[in-house]
Amino acid sequence: MVACQDERSQYKNKDKAMQVLRSRIYDLYQSKQDAAVSSARKSMVGSGDRSERIRTYNFPQNRVTDHRINFTLYKLEQFMDGDMDELIDALILAERTRQLSGEE
Repeated sequence: MVACQDERSQYKNKDKAMQVLRSRIYDLYQSKQDAAVSSARKSMVGSGDRSERIRTYNFPQNRVTDHRINFTLYKLEQFMDGDMDELIDALILAERTRQLSGEE
């Protein structure tokens, strides 16, 4: 609801009130859209805490662990040389399993 009595003319007051109302409605929808984009961005990007680790490389034990799928590979040197097929296959399998189970 907007009330405006700046001018002597009723038409000018009505036009000014409509402009104020339009800008308030625009601001409302813009803030809703910004909140939606912000929440979507927050769900995609983690906080950067150590608890959100994705993969651990343990050189003394020659081990690579992907914490997203709980997969451990004891071939760190081959992995670092580019032989990543086992880990990539495990990630693909986990993703397909997640999609088939209906989780998003």
